[in-house]
Amino acid sequence: MAISISIVLLLLVLAVIFLRNGGLKMSHAFVCALLGFYLASTSMAPTIQEGIAATANVVGSLRP
Repeated sequence: MAISISIVLLLLVLAVIFLRNGGLKMSHAFVCALLGFYLASTSMAPTIQEGIAATANVVGSLRP
């Protein structure tokens, strides 16, 4: 749960930055949000979640 909240916050910050810089139009942001909602309700959602969790584990295990 903490990983998905962190990812949502990161994506939200990136979307705001892109919107302010003019690199992302509001219509594009809306389409991306709809895509996320539709992906969450498909059979691909568990696979995507597992991939994100695995990536977070790899990044979390790196020591500088």
